[in-house]
Amino acid sequence: MSPNKACPVILSSIPGTHILLFRHPIAGVQLVKGTIEKGETPVETALRELSEESGITDASVVSDMGCWDAEHLDQIWSFQLCFTQATLPEQWTHLTLDDHGHFFSFFWAPLDNLPYADCHPVFRRALMFLTARLTARGFVLAHEQSRNM
Repeated sequence: MSPNKACPVILSSIPGTHILLFRHPIAGVQLVKGTIEKGETPVETALRELSEESGITDASVVSDMGCWDAEHLDQIWSFQLCFTQATLPEQWTHLTLDDHGHFFSFFWAPLDNLPYADCHPVFRRALMFLTARLTARGFVLAHEQSRNM
């Protein structure tokens, strides 16, 4: 599977496992994601998209979490687990210059209580895949995952 999209993933140190999501003003709750440009690696794309869409500029990739077939518009997503030494607020808004200049509202969502109802079906499936992958790799405690079912 060769990815054409990259998705940076950031987990919070808030007790319980929380993932960074944002509310798009038109399209609902999403993960940061973007197109892998010609000559870019998934890691480079993930960090570029994270900067463009959230304003986080000092992140690094700590783990390749694998690829996922979105079964939507021929998209294959590459998930990149990222880390930043910056202390990120509980929530913030960032004006993105791509996507026609929308304000994206960022927040931390607990993996055991994700806002699936507010997500497009593709993002629902992506979050389910990602939660399973994070759990399998030990980034989520088993008792948190069982509360999510």
